Amino acid sequence: LQERGALGFERHYHVTDPFIRRLGLEAELQGHSGCVNCLEWNEKGDLLASGSDDQHTIVWDPLHHKKLLSMHTGHTANIFSVKFLPHSGDRILITGAADSKVHVHDLTVKETVHMFGDHTNRVKRIATAPMWPNTFWSAAEDGLIRQYDLRENSKRSEVLIDLTEYCGQLVEAKCLTVNPQDNNYLAVGASGPFVRLYDIRMIHNHSRKSMKQSPSAGVHTFCDRQKPLPDGAAQYYVAGHLPVKLPDYNNRLRVLVATYVTFSPDGTELLVNMGGEQVYLFDLTYKQRPYTFLLPKKCHTSGEVQNGKTSTNGVSNGIHLHSNGFRLSEGRAHVSPQVELPPYLERIKQQANEAFACQLWTQAIQLYSKAVQKAPNNAMLYGNRAAAYMKRKWDGDHYDALRDCLKAISLNPCHLKAHFRLARCLFELKYVAEALECLDDFKGKFPEQAHSSACDALDRDINAALFSKSDNAEDKKGGGPIRLRATGRKDSISEDEMVLRERSYDYKFRYCGHCNTTTDIKEANFFGSNAQYIVSGSDDGSFFIWEKETTNLVRVLQGDESIVNCLQPHPSYCFLATSGIDPVVRLWNPRPESETLNGRVVVDMEGASQANQRRMNADPLEVMLLNMGYRITGLTSGGAGGSDDEDSSEGQVQCRPS
Repeated sequence: LQERGALGFERHYHVTDPFIRRLGLEAELQGHSGCVNCLEWNEKGDLLASGSDDQHTIVWDPLHHKKLLSMHTGHTANIFSVKFLPHSGDRILITGAADSKVHVHDLTVKETVHMFGDHTNRVKRIATAPMWPNTFWSAAEDGLIRQYDLRENSKRSEVLIDLTEYCGQLVEAKCLTVNPQDNNYLAVGASGPFVRLYDIRMIHNHSRKSMKQSPSAGVHTFCDRQKPLPDGAAQYYVAGHLPVKLPDYNNRLRVLVATYVTFSPDGTELLVNMGGEQVYLFDLTYKQRPYTFLLPKKCHTSGEVQNGKTSTNGVSNGIHLHSNGFRLSEGRAHVSPQVELPPYLERIKQQANEAFACQLWTQAIQLYSKAVQKAPNNAMLYGNRAAAYMKRKWDGDHYDALRDCLKAISLNPCHLKAHFRLARCLFELKYVAEALECLDDFKGKFPEQAHSSACDALDRDINAALFSKSDNAEDKKGGGPIRLRATGRKDSISEDEMVLRERSYDYKFRYCGHCNTTTDIKEANFFGSNAQYIVSGSDDGSFFIWEKETTNLVRVLQGDESIVNCLQPHPSYCFLATSGIDPVVRLWNPRPESETLNGRVVVDMEGASQANQRRMNADPLEVMLLNMGYRITGLTSGGAGGSDDEDSSEGQVQCRPS
């Protein structure tokens, strides 16, 4: 067991599909008298710390279901974060709370040994890093990321990042995490859809240079208020459709905020639970620009100047567009042969088509996704999955459909249905002028379809939208790109922030089914040392488990009577700790095969997912009534996607999968 292969064996086998399908409740740890807002395993996995609204922290022996230590932290409000300090022998515990304080505790003597009161609003997360002993970081709703040094000669806190300098006084930092493989990288989640990745070394070096040039600049800050972060110190990530959707969400009082960020065990991926939306995974190695359509006939002639550099991104209707290197081919299309699928994948595709015919959109999407994972170069599978996304209409589905259409066309430039669906997706995503250009391009390539009922219907929809837009054009003059526009002085956005947002990278995978609108501490995590699964809490009291690579939902378990906020996987076992509104910590592991009954399994996973989509798009008053036990009316289960209207009448070109 001590041989070199042991770690690889453990990582590959400690969380497997049969274990996930047998996951059930092992025990409930009772000891808190309020909501349990945070959980943290120690490095070995033999201790579990929890923090609560009762202002106490408890250290458990989770393997024997015992409470080892309970202490009042000295906080005067809810505890939101708890962390073991690396290289302290599990002796030092750090807590952050709603009283704006960060406290350091020595567990051996059950005393609070240091208190930091530098933040001016609620402290939401603490982060630590093995490479930085005696150092940790905090994120708070005052918009600051602070760095702490516990060495005897310099116990203090310094501002590492001041988001208010970029996003205005109203911005709130909600979460942060350090890359486990390269501790120099810090990810931060805050108000809005953008997630920020910082290189701590570059910030420190920039600070030292600034201090030499201007010794009077604040002694206790890394953030020079006169100068922005050095170029390359920050990289932003965002789901490509969210910046454009932001005004619509704001009008519906729907708040977008990153409630949790975490790196994969190998440090190459970043997982984000986006409050008000879905869970997103970003690939930090193979980065991709947002897949927004770039007009083939209206590329730049003069070039746009951004921060002194010429940009090649298209600009239309005040929205900056990224092409991801894609451009529709010119001229009329000719049908190209499609590579045949192996028999077992053909069966999966047929099952997906049958699910589509029965209007079981999620089931069809999952089957197509399963086939796509095995045959990633088959255009037909992407085209069919796009059709299912467009029918389901959950939040973000039209953007995923657009991505699939572009992938299908890149694999088969003559994919007729993918071309047409691309135009429909652009229209649904409010890129109306781009949709018209795409539809005209489609008619040129496929003239026999130019006067089909589907084309005529989409043409009417686009022209009606363009007419409506022209009436409102005066309201939008001088507003700048829609994704960057500020609404007032207090949340004014700096030029540097605009540039960073415009350089954002898009997501790789999206995970749907949960609901994250009620609390701003809801976690999502990788499960398994090889990050094979994704887990997330939900406002319906359940937690959801997806396969990472297919994004398919594989398990839903009832984890709380109200809301599941925290999910912390054990570092080396198939063992999961969860908590939420209930004053208990719940432990989950694979149950014996002899246990046939598991009352916490949510059997109707699709029904639960649809209900959560309706919940995310419901009026806040309706959500309150739902929490009180009343049923929301006026929302049907078939189109659980919020404000998107049903597609206009479509011909065969769009409706049926291939």
